[in-house]
Amino acid sequence: MKKIAIVGGGLAGLTSAILLSRKGFEVTLFEEKKYPFHRVCGEYISNEVIPFLKEHGLYPEELRPSHLSNFRLTSPRGTSLESPLDLGGFGVSRYSFDYWLSQIAIAEGIEIIHDRVTDCDFQEEFFQLETRNSGVFNSDIAIGSFGKRSTLDKKLDRKFIQKKYPYVGVKYHLKTNEVDNESIELHNFQNGYCGISMVENETFNLCYLSHRSNLKEAGSIIEMEESILFQNPHLGRIYQNSDFLFDQPEVINEITFERKEPVFNHILMSGDSAGMITPLCGNGMAMAIHSAKLLTEHIIKNVNSGFDRAKLEIDYSQTWKKYFAQRLWAGRKIQSLFGASILSEMAVSFGKVFPPFTKKLMAKTHGQPFT
Repeated sequence: MKKIAIVGGGLAGLTSAILLSRKGFEVTLFEEKKYPFHRVCGEYISNEVIPFLKEHGLYPEELRPSHLSNFRLTSPRGTSLESPLDLGGFGVSRYSFDYWLSQIAIAEGIEIIHDRVTDCDFQEEFFQLETRNSGVFNSDIAIGSFGKRSTLDKKLDRKFIQKKYPYVGVKYHLKTNEVDNESIELHNFQNGYCGISMVENETFNLCYLSHRSNLKEAGSIIEMEESILFQNPHLGRIYQNSDFLFDQPEVINEITFERKEPVFNHILMSGDSAGMITPLCGNGMAMAIHSAKLLTEHIIKNVNSGFDRAKLEIDYSQTWKKYFAQRLWAGRKIQSLFGASILSEMAVSFGKVFPPFTKKLMAKTHGQPFT
């Protein structure tokens, strides 16, 4: 059976590893950090993935995820609209969910190597992976699920990595009574937006995306929050009346929503490595799981038919684009409506008087339940 190396142990990587291992593949998963750990993430998952997760025993019921059924959107000045979430979603922290999946992977015999992959070189019919401390590994198939932006992207010289991007992401966990337990809220501010919703253990995740100019102008994250985010009265109230649980926020720089390739240098990309949807759409985690499902199906079918690498790459690229390219495009367009004060105000006000507008925007970035 083919040997498969998966670089990156997030949702896409862990899901792929488990599904492929169950079909008899020899899987090695590389994840630099040791579980559990926090990631900058909105930690909201659309219910479209639940049938699939339950079918494969991967729905984290024992973690007691929150159930989210309402949506609230505010403009930088505080104008607010509320809408039901058609499919709904659930909230669970990456700290808990990734660790829970990793324990399933280990129990099922998957080798997890906690080390950084510094190179993944295709040599005729196999890959040679170099790591920082663990030596060199060979595999027949390589899956890239190493997230938004990594050192391996730089080594591969992917097109998007050559540019500088102006966005910074910041995440906290907190306890609060200022947000409804069943709501996901999206609060706009000058050149950015902030999402907040409950995860497990009656804890809330607050994660925001800001243009770097806000940070440069303010001088620090705390000063930026006080001078810019607090201008939205809803955010100001949440910050001032909540108990923040982290000593320091989780931060990631140079987030990009540029087009990426589903296959690059014969590496099959999955999750954010293949393309990242704008955070305001709230569908990144579901897309990571769905992309892992589609990729593993293509690998299994192709190998069982005799293994044709070129066909596998073409078929997967076409399928990935069919399911996700339009959503990513819509996410980029929708993001242009928010963050700018006037456009945000107009979009929220229009959504209040014309509710189908809000539902249509949600539908453009979400999929249907799948198994």
